Amino acid sequence: MTTASPGPPSGEAGPFDRRQLRRRRDRAAANFAAHSFLVREVSARLAERLGDIKRRFPVTLDLGCHDGGLGAELSGLNGIEQIIQCDLSPAMVTRAGGPYRLVADEEWLPFAGARLDLVISALSLHWVNDLPGALIQIRRALCPDGLFLGAILGGDTLRELRRALARAESELEGGISPRISPFVDIRDLGALLQRAGFALPVVDSDVIDVTYPDALALMRDLRGMGESNVLSRRRPTFTRRATLMAAAEHYRDMFGDADGRIPATFQVLYTVGWCPHESQQQALKPGSGEVSLATALDGSGNEE
Repeated sequence: MTTASPGPPSGEAGPFDRRQLRRRRDRAAANFAAHSFLVREVSARLAERLGDIKRRFPVTLDLGCHDGGLGAELSGLNGIEQIIQCDLSPAMVTRAGGPYRLVADEEWLPFAGARLDLVISALSLHWVNDLPGALIQIRRALCPDGLFLGAILGGDTLRELRRALARAESELEGGISPRISPFVDIRDLGALLQRAGFALPVVDSDVIDVTYPDALALMRDLRGMGESNVLSRRRPTFTRRATLMAAAEHYRDMFGDADGRIPATFQVLYTVGWCPHESQQQALKPGSGEVSLATALDGSGNEE
C-alpha cells in the first residue's frame, strides 16, 4: 500500500471538511461490512453496466474503493488485468486488500496523463469539494477512448431525513443547521461531464428505497458507512438528544407506514463519459437528433 497527497493545503476551504471525512471513514472501516448494503448494491449495478460494454479495460482505477467490494465485483470482467484501489482513508485501503492499493484524495489524483483505461467510482464523489476539477483530473488520467463510469448520490437522497431534522431543529433550537450534503442533480452532473471534456456523456437516475424500524437506526447506518455530516459549516457541538428524538418522531409521523417503519430514499446518478478519441461518433448539432445510451456505452458508435 502506498500513500499519495493527503489533500489540499492547510487552510483551503470548501463545503466539505475532507480531513473529517477521512477520520469518519477510518473509524467506519473496521465494521463497514455490517453497514455497507448501499455500496454493495450500487457496486453490483455498476459491474452489471460495465459488463454490457463490449470493450477491454486492462488498467482500471477503483476511485473511492471503500473496503474493496467494487473491486471484487469487477474480477474477471472486460479484460481487467490490474485494479488500482484508491481511497482517502488509509483504514479503508487496508481493508480493500488488493495487490495495488493507494491512499490518495479524489481531489488530488496522483496519476500521469493517459495511463488508465477505466476509472470507476461507487458513491464517493459526492463528498468532493471541487467536482468539476475532479472530473477534469479523471479525464486527463484516462487513455484516449478510456471510460469513466461512476455512481454518485443525487439530490433526492435522504429527503425524508432532511425534512424531519429541519422541523425538529426549527421547533427546539430556533433555526436549521447544515447537516446533509448538497447533492448534485442530474442536469448539473451532465453539464459537468461536458465541461470536464468527456465525449458522449450520459447520466441516468435510479432510486433505491430502504426501510428502517426508526430514524435512529438510519442514522446509525449512515455513521457505520462513514456518511455522517462533514459539512465545513456544521455545528461544532453534538446534536442535542431532544432534537434527535423529536426528529425521529416527526420522521415516523410524516413518512412511517402502518407498522411504524420509515422509508429512506437514496437517489443514485450513474455517469458515463469517454475520453475523446477520433474514432468516436461525433455529437450531432442541437436539435438534429440524439445519441442513444447503447451507443454511448459502446463508445465506438457501434450498437450491439
